[in-house]
Amino acid sequence: MTQTPHDPHEPFHTDPSSDLSSHVPLTKPQLPAIAVPLAAAVAWGLSGLISLFMEWPVAGWVVLGWVFFVLGMPAWANAVEGRRKATDRLITTMVWTTFAVAMMPLVAVSWTVIERGAPALTVEFLTSDQSGVIGVGGGILHAIIGTAIITLVATLISVPVGIMAAVYLVEYGKGNRLARVLTFLVDVMTGIPSIVAGLFALALFTLLLGPLPRIAIGGSIALSVLMIPIVVRSTEEMLKLVPDELREGAYALGVPKWRMITKVVLPTALGGIITGATLAVARVAGETAPLLLIAGTLRSINTNPFDGAMQTLPVLIFSEATKGGAKPEYLAAQIERAWGAALVLIIIVMLLNLLARVVGSFFSPKTGR
Repeated sequence: MTQTPHDPHEPFHTDPSSDLSSHVPLTKPQLPAIAVPLAAAVAWGLSGLISLFMEWPVAGWVVLGWVFFVLGMPAWANAVEGRRKATDRLITTMVWTTFAVAMMPLVAVSWTVIERGAPALTVEFLTSDQSGVIGVGGGILHAIIGTAIITLVATLISVPVGIMAAVYLVEYGKGNRLARVLTFLVDVMTGIPSIVAGLFALALFTLLLGPLPRIAIGGSIALSVLMIPIVVRSTEEMLKLVPDELREGAYALGVPKWRMITKVVLPTALGGIITGATLAVARVAGETAPLLLIAGTLRSINTNPFDGAMQTLPVLIFSEATKGGAKPEYLAAQIERAWGAALVLIIIVMLLNLLARVVGSFFSPKTGR
C-alpha cells in the first residue's frame, strides 16, 4: 500500500477536536463580588437563629457566626473556584480574624474610656484644681501641669544623654569592650519594671533629703531612667541607617570626625531621632508607680519641680479610683474624675504619637529631585 506524498504548497488541515485549547478553559469560574458579604450574612443569620433558640448571649452569636463563615466560605469557594482559591480565601479569613481579635481590646478600652470620661470634660474640669474641694467638684488642671513639667524635665535629662550614648556606640565604640558593656546595660534597662526606677529615685533622694521625700524632680529622674534606653536604641538604629558614603565623603574633604557627626550624620538622622524621643515621652507619660513613690500627690498647682510634691494624671487616676467616698455622691464624683483624667491622658499620648509622625516626616531627608 503506497502513500501519496503531501504537496508542500497545500496547507495542513487538522481536526478541531484535537485542539486542547478548545476544550480546556483558560480561567476557572469566579465567585461574584457579593459572595463574601452574602456568606457573612447567611452565617451570622443562621447563628442568630440558633442563638435565639438556645438563648445564648451576644458573644455566642458572634463566635458561632464566625465558625459558620470560616467553614462555609472556603467550602463554597472550593466547589466553584477550586482548592487553590479556597485555600487562599481561608488564609485571608484567618488573617482578618486575627486582626479583628487584636483590635477588640483597643476598641473596647477606647470606647469605655470615651463613654465614661466624656461627660466629665467640662471647662471647669479642665481649668481648675482641687484646692479646698471636698467630694463633688474640682478639676484636673494641677495634674495636667504636673504631668507636663515632670515629663519635660525627664525629656531634658534623657534625650541628650541618650543621643550621646548612641553616637558613641555607632561612631566611636565599633564593638569594643566598653561599647559591649554599654549595649548590655541598655538592654537590661529597657526591660526593668517602672517600680524599680521609682525605688532608685526614692533611695537617691532619701540620701539627700531624708526619709520618704516627696519631690517632683525625683519623679523626673525616675522617668528618665525609663526613657534613656528607649532614646539610645532608637537613635542608634537611626544613626546606623546613615549611608557610609556620606561619612567617607566628609573624610575625603578633610572634615574632622566631630564635625562630620554634627554636620552630616546627626542632621541626616534628625527625623528618626526626634520621632524616637517623642515616642519615648509618650511611653513614660502614663507611668504611675515611680511617680506615686517619689513625686507624691497634691491637690493644688505646683510649678516648681524642686519644691515639694506635684500631682500627675496617672497618680490622680489611681488616687481617685481607689480612695473611698464618705457619701455615695462623693464616690461617684471621684470615679467620674478618674475616667475624665484617663480620657485626657489618652488624648495627650495620642497627640504625642501623631506629633512624632509629623515631625519625623518633616525632618526626614528629602530624596526627590
